[in-house]
Amino acid sequence: MKWTKRGLLFEPKRYALPNGCTAFAQSPQALVFDDFVRIYFSTRSRDVGGQYLSHVSFVEVDKTLRRVIRTATGSVIPLGALGCFDEHGIFPMNVVRAGDAIHAFTCGWSRRVSIPVETAIGRAISHDEGLTFQRLGPGPVMAASPNEPFLVGDPFVLVRDAVWHMWYIYGTDWQESLSDPGPVRVYKVAYASSQDGLAWRRNGIPIISDTIGPDECQALPTVFEHDNAWHMYFCYRYATDFRTNSARGYRLGYARSADRVTWIRDDGQAGIDVSDEGWDSEMLCYPHVFRCEEHLYMLYNGNRFGRDGFGVAVLER
Repeated sequence: MKWTKRGLLFEPKRYALPNGCTAFAQSPQALVFDDFVRIYFSTRSRDVGGQYLSHVSFVEVDKTLRRVIRTATGSVIPLGALGCFDEHGIFPMNVVRAGDAIHAFTCGWSRRVSIPVETAIGRAISHDEGLTFQRLGPGPVMAASPNEPFLVGDPFVLVRDAVWHMWYIYGTDWQESLSDPGPVRVYKVAYASSQDGLAWRRNGIPIISDTIGPDECQALPTVFEHDNAWHMYFCYRYATDFRTNSARGYRLGYARSADRVTWIRDDGQAGIDVSDEGWDSEMLCYPHVFRCEEHLYMLYNGNRFGRDGFGVAVLER
C-alpha cells in the first residue's frame, strides 16, 4: 500500500453547518452517487452548560474528490431522547446500501458520572436518498454484553452474500490516570455477523494484535477488498498522555485477511504516516477507505481529532 496525500478536503469553519457547528468534521464516511460523493461526518455544538454535543452532518463533493458542491442544510439525524444511549451525540455514523435502501449504523454516546462516556450501536434507515435518517427504535442494536462490558461502538458494515459483516470496537478497561483529566479507556477491534443487520453474533474476542502493549487503544476500523485480499485500516494510540504528547497520539494501523475474520497486522505496510508539518503532522485518525470510479480513496482526520476538518489520500496504482 502506498497513499498519496492531497491535503485538506473539507474545513468546517468555512461553511455554515446546521446546529450552530463551526468546528470538527470527525470520522468522514462516504456514500457514492452517480454524480457526486456524499461524505457524512460528526461535528460539534455546545449545550447550555457548555459541554459538547455531537451532530451528524454531510458535505457533497465531485467524484474526483477535489471540489465541494454543497453542505447539509438541516439535521441528518436528531440526537436521542432523554436517557437514551445517543442522548449527547452520534460519532461516528457508518452508511451502507443494502438492496434498495440506505442504512446507517450509529455510534451513540451519553455522559456518565464515574466515567466520561458510554457508547452503543444503533441503526437507522433513510427514506430520502440519505438526506435524513430515522431510527429503527430508540434503543441500540448492539450494546454492552457479558464479554464486552462497555464502549461498544465505531461500527463499519459490509453486506456480502446476504450476510451482514460488522467490524467495531468494545472497551476492555477503564483506568485512573495521573497524567489525564479523569479515567482513561482501552478498547479493541472485534467482529460480528448477522443475517438481518439487527441480531448480531459476536464472541468478544479482539481480532487485531497489539503493537504498543496491552493498553493500546484501537478505533474506527474500515475494511475493503483489493487485489484478491481483504484490507483493514484503523487508528491506534496509547491509553494515557495522548492529547498533548503527539508521540503517543493516534496513528493509522493496517492489517490483511483472506477471510475477513482472521487478520495479520503489519503497520509497516500502511503506506501513510504523519506529515513533517501542517494539519496532519501530529496525528492521523478515523480513516475511511472507499472506491470511486477507478480509484481507492482514504478520508481521514489529522491533528486535534479532526477539529480542522478532514483530508483525502489516493492509493497509488
